Amino acid sequence: MKLQQLKYICEIARCEMSISLAARALNTSQPGVSNQLQMLEYELGLKIFERHGKRLVGLTTAGKSVVEMAEKVLLDIENIRRFSADKINEETGTLSIGTTHTQARYALPQAIKTFSDRYPDIHLNMVQGTPTEVGEMAASGKIDIAIATEGLSQFESLAIFPCYDWNRSVIVPPHHPLLAENKLTLEAIAKFEILTYVMGFTGRAQQDQAFIEKGLHPNVTFTATDADVIKTYVGLDLGIGIIASMAFDHIKDSPLKAIDASHLFRPSTTHMGIRKGAYLRSYMYAFIELFASHLTKAKIQAAIQL
Repeated sequence: MKLQQLKYICEIARCEMSISLAARALNTSQPGVSNQLQMLEYELGLKIFERHGKRLVGLTTAGKSVVEMAEKVLLDIENIRRFSADKINEETGTLSIGTTHTQARYALPQAIKTFSDRYPDIHLNMVQGTPTEVGEMAASGKIDIAIATEGLSQFESLAIFPCYDWNRSVIVPPHHPLLAENKLTLEAIAKFEILTYVMGFTGRAQQDQAFIEKGLHPNVTFTATDADVIKTYVGLDLGIGIIASMAFDHIKDSPLKAIDASHLFRPSTTHMGIRKGAYLRSYMYAFIELFASHLTKAKIQAAIQL
């Protein structure tokens, strides 16, 4: 039995039984993955995957147990590597963060700058994706930390930590009628075409719920994952924008105007996801505390230990 074979079966399971997708993720050939799978099943004397012809359609009962144990073996090996690296030099290594555009652009820069100044020999790797994508990467060990507002709680293998609360602003062109409102209301917002985030990003579900509770049907005509894109099209007079307040700068985004809407929507919470059972290196704890000071090493360890 080889560690490579264990990696292969775990990746096949993550890729919904697709050997071709697993091979692509592992940067190897499909025949190579197939051959190693067959060799492992022959050595173990059992089938790990159910088959329909040549196609894998699921895990066998025994296969589920094998994959669970393989995941633990691979995690333990990675933990040994991290532990050893910490003992040799705790200020060199790599920190991989998966997050969305909003967090990368507006929430993380100060923590990243302070961390980089303090740990100049740590290589930072930031991966952007949907909340589900970064959650999956953290759950499979491809990144160290996932940061997003939505989507992380669906992964049972992640410990989830609240980082900070945030709310929204309505973005309008100069001289827009909403600027004359004494107090902004959802009813007033619903009269205009709305540009905002796509579903599954940056608290969109919670935002929509506020309109639903008022019996309103907002006319959302444009959606994007990126607040900068939304602001661009508000500037072209395609409608009004609803974005995270942190994504608006009164100077840089002039002549657009921002109207605080925090009284209209429940606050959203940005969370951090860390794989349960993972060994975090010393500098990883340092970064976490820089980003969310209430998340101490003791709190993290208590939540991720298996």
